[in-house]
Amino acid sequence: MLNHYLPILIFIGVALLVGVLPMVLGRLLAPHHPDSAKLSPYECGFEAFEDARMKFDVRYYLVAILFIVFDLEIAFLFPWAVSLKQIGRPGFLAMVLFLGILIVGFIYEWMKGALEWE
Repeated sequence: MLNHYLPILIFIGVALLVGVLPMVLGRLLAPHHPDSAKLSPYECGFEAFEDARMKFDVRYYLVAILFIVFDLEIAFLFPWAVSLKQIGRPGFLAMVLFLGILIVGFIYEWMKGALEWE
């Protein structure tokens, strides 16, 4: 009965080794020199403990929208590409429309300057 589970146990053992060994080696071999700058909290480019009603830079929201645009595009392109033969021309045209809408979002981001960091 152990013969059936031996490959799974070996896989779990190798996965644990690959996951834990680099962390242990990093802790043992890497230099560890903490200072106040390294130990201070850092959140999105400003101090973490300031007034809660302070204004955010709009670029954070634009980058979030940009991530959603690309994430949605990739999430829907893989199943579409796999089933393209079954869905035919209507499925192709629906994806062209979907990609067109996402491209409009991307152009909006580009025009607003979300891709330019200074």
